[in-house]
Amino acid sequence: MTEPQQSGRQFAFLLVDKFSMFSLAAAIDTVRSANRLLGRDFYSWTTVSADGDAVMASNGLPLKIDYSVADIPPVDILFVCVGLTTEFPGKSKVLGALRSWGRRGGALGALSVGSYLLAEAGQLEGHRCTIHWENRAGFMERFPEIECTGNVFEIDRKRYTCAGGTTSIDLMLEIVRSDFGVNLANGVANQFQHERIRSAGDRQRVGPERDLTGKSEKLRKIVELMADNLDEPYSAVELAKSAKLSVRQVERLFLRHLNVTPGRYYMRLRLERARELLRQTNMPILDVAIATGFTSHSYFAQSYRLQFGRPPSEERRTTY
Repeated sequence: MTEPQQSGRQFAFLLVDKFSMFSLAAAIDTVRSANRLLGRDFYSWTTVSADGDAVMASNGLPLKIDYSVADIPPVDILFVCVGLTTEFPGKSKVLGALRSWGRRGGALGALSVGSYLLAEAGQLEGHRCTIHWENRAGFMERFPEIECTGNVFEIDRKRYTCAGGTTSIDLMLEIVRSDFGVNLANGVANQFQHERIRSAGDRQRVGPERDLTGKSEKLRKIVELMADNLDEPYSAVELAKSAKLSVRQVERLFLRHLNVTPGRYYMRLRLERARELLRQTNMPILDVAIATGFTSHSYFAQSYRLQFGRPPSEERRTTY
């Protein structure tokens, strides 16, 4: 445990249009609860926007703002909170503020899709980060030089990033734990019925992976191997060898726990990644096919239609 600052910690949350209210509330309420258990206001927070005007969350609720980016007070960490879009009014001011903060050696954080803005501002170079699983594929295509893990949160020197949602709780609990120890962190988690405090090494549970908790450890490892190798899919023999099982044993494992064959499951993961790339990037459809392990454009289009009921070209025309 590090010795907490006697004067306390202050956080600023930089909000943009359609930001995630849930991610913000989860972060703030974690430190609010810590204050309650401490019996004093060690943690404090403030809100910031491009011009100091109220900002509309993705759920349609407006939030009053304390400061503009030109008037951010001294704080320990400046978090940027993003939701449905990375394009919004005042973006150039926001990116300029993030660059300025980074140049001065300030600590920066990101909730949910906020890592995208930190990367655009050049503030993640040489740092490890994470982002919400829906946006990870597009992020990695746009910023291939940045190490973007699939973990729930990452703390790399003065960069604090998380995948949003309930992972905001885990990130802030790690800050509380580093300041006051595990007992206070556990006490805060209990206040929220947060069943288990996840560490930076915990992966986000993506799609079908959510159903693997409490199931075979070998199954989980095979699924993680699949998810990490979508562009060059492993063969059935290679997957079995990685788990020290036979091909038939792997098939039985998948059928018993997931009611699907390994091949069909792998195909679903690849097609879900393809859909993410189609929605989030401007990559040509052929490049999307190659990035998800397809060598034939026609086979990719056929498989995509069978999985999602529409061709890849129609997915590209849809706005989300």
